[in-house]
Amino acid sequence: MRKAIVFVVAAVAACSGGARMRGGAGRPTATLPEVKLRPPVAEVRVVKDTYHGTVVEDPYQWLEGDGADVQAWGEGQDRYARAVLDQLPESDALRAEITAVVKAAVVQYGDLRAAGGKLFALRRSPELEHPELVAMTDPEHPEAAQRVLDPAARGAGVAIDWYVPSPDASRVAVSLSEHGSEVGTLHVIDLDGKDVEPAIPNVQRPTGGGDVAWTPDGKGLYYTRYRSDRSGPPPAAPPDPRGAEHGEPEGERDAWMQVWFHALGTPVASDRYEMGKDLPKIAEITLASDARGRVLASVQNGDGGTFRHYLRDIRGTWHQLDDWDDGIVFAGFGPTSDLWLVSKKDAPKRKVLRLPSTTANIDDAKLVIPEGGEPIVTDFAKKRGIDFASDQLWITYQTGGPTEMRVFSLAGAQVKGPALPPVTSVGRPTAWGDGALVQAVGYTLQPAWYRFSSATGALTEVAPLSPKLPVDLSGFEVLREQATSKDGTRVPYTVIWPKGARRDGSVPCVATGYGGFGISVAPKFMAVESVLLRRGICWVHANLRGGSELGDDWHRAGMLLDKQHVFDDFAAVLGSLAEKKLTSPDRLAITGASNGGLLMGATVTQHPELVRAVVSDVGIYDMLRVERTPNGQYNIPEYGTVADPAQFAALYAYSPYHHVTAGTAYPATLLTTALHDGRVAPWQSRKMTAALQAARRGDTPVLLRVATSAGHGANTGATEVIDRTTHVFAFLRWQLR
Repeated sequence: MRKAIVFVVAAVAACSGGARMRGGAGRPTATLPEVKLRPPVAEVRVVKDTYHGTVVEDPYQWLEGDGADVQAWGEGQDRYARAVLDQLPESDALRAEITAVVKAAVVQYGDLRAAGGKLFALRRSPELEHPELVAMTDPEHPEAAQRVLDPAARGAGVAIDWYVPSPDASRVAVSLSEHGSEVGTLHVIDLDGKDVEPAIPNVQRPTGGGDVAWTPDGKGLYYTRYRSDRSGPPPAAPPDPRGAEHGEPEGERDAWMQVWFHALGTPVASDRYEMGKDLPKIAEITLASDARGRVLASVQNGDGGTFRHYLRDIRGTWHQLDDWDDGIVFAGFGPTSDLWLVSKKDAPKRKVLRLPSTTANIDDAKLVIPEGGEPIVTDFAKKRGIDFASDQLWITYQTGGPTEMRVFSLAGAQVKGPALPPVTSVGRPTAWGDGALVQAVGYTLQPAWYRFSSATGALTEVAPLSPKLPVDLSGFEVLREQATSKDGTRVPYTVIWPKGARRDGSVPCVATGYGGFGISVAPKFMAVESVLLRRGICWVHANLRGGSELGDDWHRAGMLLDKQHVFDDFAAVLGSLAEKKLTSPDRLAITGASNGGLLMGATVTQHPELVRAVVSDVGIYDMLRVERTPNGQYNIPEYGTVADPAQFAALYAYSPYHHVTAGTAYPATLLTTALHDGRVAPWQSRKMTAALQAARRGDTPVLLRVATSAGHGANTGATEVIDRTTHVFAFLRWQLR
């Protein structure tokens, strides 16, 4: 057991206007803009917590509160950060160019869903803060689409979390939330956007999410609801290892999901409970239904990647199909009465099974597609695993970052599928006509919708659905590279590189990664990033362990007691960039969000010498107290818990907040958070900011930017996207030039 880390706190160095930023030894200097404000100094109020006999001192635990002193400190930090960021060189020019991309006169379509002969989509237009819901009958003529719902009509900051059309396309179930909170209320609307049923609150929450499944006749729907009244005896919460005086973890209202049924035209008070009372507190549920009237509830145990599946038969009886350790990562309905499964049991790259409708015994499932050389992509929240079009299986495979679509017969024989561009990310297909609509996007390739005919094998771009942004990345190439991690593991990464640039270490680069929860870093079009790319900055995407780029073994190798592998992988990528003379430490910045923010914090505290600057968005830094937050409870299966001695030791060994050391030459740092973030508590960024400001050597900037009208990232309005991106890019240019 490691000894407690004692924070050695120094006063925050005053930043005089126009002063030269000294930084650490060997770091280039940058001139601080002249501002009259000063960041408030966080008072040291040491609290001692004991975990399994180890005493941990926490000087800034008071910043976890919501009192007037915390609010004043946070507002003061934000005012100072914005005063600095607004005056940085090129700020006005960057804002204009970013706005030109975000507000380009281009209408974009996403999240396509087919129902009742109509094609629904979320449409983003330049004049809108958030996408609106539309319905069309012909994807070749989206200009004729009917607007179903503009969330702005429901109030400022209102956005669509998700939507599910009824089978006959006459109604749509929509979850709406405000200011990026992801706290959603269910509305059942007609195609004119009018509510036809009473609104049902508490169906959607951060992390756990929410969902709906319609009955075949469209006269009722099954929906998720959080058990705010705690009806029924819930499972006991895990004890706090520090003693009862610390109380119960926060966020009871964000847990205890259940499934209920609402019949259209009846009061919500008469809705029928269906299932969920016996599930764990951190269960997450998605729903699906079929034309036979059956309902499938897929349940994830927190965010750790283990699942159960429950089937409601046509008689109304629920059957548990599998358990957490059975390895079924996806279950869905298909064109037959059988259930279709993706399993990782004895197949870390996954295989496809078929469960006959005559049995509810998972052991009776038959192998259809064996494990292959590349892993099958599944996504619990997006209900992605196996899709069907023209009675064929459409399956996405991960190829180390990029993805590709493959098509199979119901018997498992591979047939001709869409030959989409290489090194792209392929979206979930939408069955349409005699085939499907599918979207592909690359780092330098703009998003494009394609129509594939299963009958003829023809693949054609649907140009009206694929308008192009005023962004030209033809001057860049995509390099696929590898680094060698500390334990010898080869780690892939991608570099978006200016063609013809010299590999002499002089090119400034921004590197990013995630490494957690089985989430893979796939190609995306570098639209907004083009503003920096055009200024000679390369961009790097690392495919770290903790994701699923190379299968489930890749995920497991970066979770729980092996989380340190993720940080070692990223450090290896940063070192590889220097070794290959793609850049150098003094020309390198890193950025990441959420779990990627944890990656930023670990990199800064373990290897401050590797980078010049860091931007960390809505990050996690205190790994000992994170599980006391609503989202932290869901993260326990991925990160571990301080209640377990071995897991506590692993968490404490890398927890960034607990490894901030006085007198260290830390990189220039911009931390960002948002007041409506329901996934990562804003106090995480407050505490890390206070620790870095007190411990840094010299006057290298440590800034905290706080968004007051946003959440964790979902449903962020266009105005805030422009403001935040301007600040981040101005900060990066300031440090890297």
